[in-house]
Amino acid sequence: MREQSTLRGRLRHIIFDYDTLPAKGFDLALIVAISCSVLIVMLDSVGPLHTLYGPLFLRLEWFFTFLFSIEYLLRIYTAKSAARYMRSFFGIIDVLSIFPTWLSLFIPGTQYLLVIRFFRVLRIFRLLKLMQYVKEANFVRDSIAASARKIFVFLFFVFVLASIVGGLMYMIEGEENGFRSIPEGIYWAIVTVTTVGYGDISPQTTIGRVLAALLMITGYSVIAVPTGIVTSEMSALRRSREKEVYCPNCPSAVHSDDSRFCRYCGTRLQKPEEG
Repeated sequence: MREQSTLRGRLRHIIFDYDTLPAKGFDLALIVAISCSVLIVMLDSVGPLHTLYGPLFLRLEWFFTFLFSIEYLLRIYTAKSAARYMRSFFGIIDVLSIFPTWLSLFIPGTQYLLVIRFFRVLRIFRLLKLMQYVKEANFVRDSIAASARKIFVFLFFVFVLASIVGGLMYMIEGEENGFRSIPEGIYWAIVTVTTVGYGDISPQTTIGRVLAALLMITGYSVIAVPTGIVTSEMSALRRSREKEVYCPNCPSAVHSDDSRFCRYCGTRLQKPEEG
């Protein structure tokens, strides 16, 4: 209470907290400003609109940049640990959201990188008390991280396969059919194995088409295998995070270890140590 009596304490409460009306109002105003600034960047990239309203878009873009720059400095000033905030996820996003406009003074065109500012809208989860969705997002992140090595090995195998097939297609089709080099053959193989199929290069010989057909069939595994790996890791991670807490009336239902009552029938749960 004593800390909030100071100006810095009151600002910290408004900027970093979310459980009072002023704090919620600040977060809501911030989200609206972020959305408007990103919309302006998008509209400025449209040729006819840039011709008509370019100077207005530029002024608005700098207005929001100054606004967010002041906000960032206030966050550093009011944070309990400025270094910790600056190294945090939102701290990095906050500084990246204002950097492109300043960089555009030296490198024209970089202001369009401001679309990264939309990451800041993630604060809406805190505003609307949707932190359980953040928990689920962390669960997906952990699952992908746990399967990263398997996916890397699989993708490396796919790249090796694409390189071999690309070399073969260069040898089989040759420059007269569009395969002017092995890198272009590798490009075609990657486009084919991922089932994208731009059609800018295509085999003309019988052997080349047979090889392309085999590569297209192989392409389905590019989608199926990583999905299966991540799904398997998600199941394993979910099982590791749940303990055997049973309901006397619903023995097949498994609950998390902090559950007290069954989510199906409301009966008090019986933990293993309770016998």
